[in-house]
Amino acid sequence: MYSEAAFGPAGNSQAFYDEGNKKTIQAMKWVREQGLDAYEYQCGQGVTASPETFIAIGKEAREQGILLSLHAPYFISLSGTDPEKRLGSIFYIEKSVAAAQLLGADTVVIHTGSASRISREEAVRLACDTMYKTLERASENNIKYGLETMGKKNQLGTLDEVIEICTVDRRLHPVVDFGHLNARECGGVFVTADDYRRVFDKIGERLGDEYAENLHCHFSKIEYTAGGEKKHLTFDDDTFDPAYEPLCDAIAKEGLAPRIICESAGTQARDALAMKTAYNSYKGAL
Repeated sequence: MYSEAAFGPAGNSQAFYDEGNKKTIQAMKWVREQGLDAYEYQCGQGVTASPETFIAIGKEAREQGILLSLHAPYFISLSGTDPEKRLGSIFYIEKSVAAAQLLGADTVVIHTGSASRISREEAVRLACDTMYKTLERASENNIKYGLETMGKKNQLGTLDEVIEICTVDRRLHPVVDFGHLNARECGGVFVTADDYRRVFDKIGERLGDEYAENLHCHFSKIEYTAGGEKKHLTFDDDTFDPAYEPLCDAIAKEGLAPRIICESAGTQARDALAMKTAYNSYKGAL
């Protein structure tokens, strides 16, 4: 349980490398020096670091007071129609969880999969089955299995779909990517604080208040087309939405304590700090 919202980047910003840093273990101190308190380790292309590296990064994160999460490989598909490939995703989830345990991360973020060749109902059914089988063979741990909302219309991962999959087991938690939810509807989803508040309310009503109060989130501005997400942008972009200020307003006024990981394109630490600054401003005004 967190006493207040935490903010941090997904992986390493360009500024991190521009300052001469090369290794992710250096990012823990760097993130803290930026005024941030969270970091999401990226395994999108696979879990490739050694156990010793994960342990060392975790130790450094604890010394710097940085909360850790881990993003599992992008090629995981909970709803794949090929049974062998779908159930093969369990191996990659297990490998991600093992890495998270070495890191001391508390959340593994998992993409839900595709719904392009089957009905959305069938995609949800397959994803539920995959996660049920995953957790059936999982050893006892304190890891949250986070299922992410997705940004393309042909992907499984609306908020309602993610919540439904999370009802399979208490260890499943929604990971709300506000940029994704906005992009899959071609914008205009999150304009006011109430728009954001409704997401937390729905999760609380369906899964329980503790899931809403400590929600793991992703945030970025995302360019979209008719099919949904195209590419991640930075907060400097003034063409695409959503705006982060109403989100910071909502969580401050509601006393929520989410962890918000910024996925801006190369400026994720700078933009995460902008969000934290806004949140502290709204909180201080109460």
